[in-house]
Amino acid sequence: MRKMYLISIFFVFIFATPGLVIAGEFDGSKPLICALIETHECVVGEECQRGLPSNIDVPQFLKLDFKKRNISGTTEDGESRTASIESMTHLEGNLILQGVQNGRAWSMVINESTGKCIISASDDTGGFIVFGACTRP
Repeated sequence: MRKMYLISIFFVFIFATPGLVIAGEFDGSKPLICALIETHECVVGEECQRGLPSNIDVPQFLKLDFKKRNISGTTEDGESRTASIESMTHLEGNLILQGVQNGRAWSMVINESTGKCIISASDDTGGFIVFGACTRP
C-alpha cells in the first residue's frame, strides 16, 4: 500500500512539473522580448483606426526587464523609449503590468502560459490597444 502511494506521488510530481516550468516562462521572473503586431487607436467621437505599431509611433519590439522594472524599445524613426513598470500583479494566469507615462495610464496583460499580450493606454481624449506576443530572448 505504501509503495502504491509513493508511486502515485512520483507520477503526480513528474506530470505536474512541466506545467510549472511552462508557466514560469512569462511570469515576470525572466526578461522578455515582445513583438507588437496590431494596434487600434480610438479618439472620442470617432471610429477606431486599425493599424501597425508604427502608425501610433510605438516600437515594434519591446524589451521587458523585470529586475530594472522597465520596458524599452526603439521606434521606427530610431527614437529610444523607456517606461517604468510601477505595478506588477499576478491574477488568474496573467501577469499584469501598469504605469504612467507622458500623461497616459497604461496597462499590459501577459498570459503566463502562452506569452500573448495586450497593451492598453489612454488619456482624457482617447487611447489605444496593442496586440502582441512575448518570448524569452
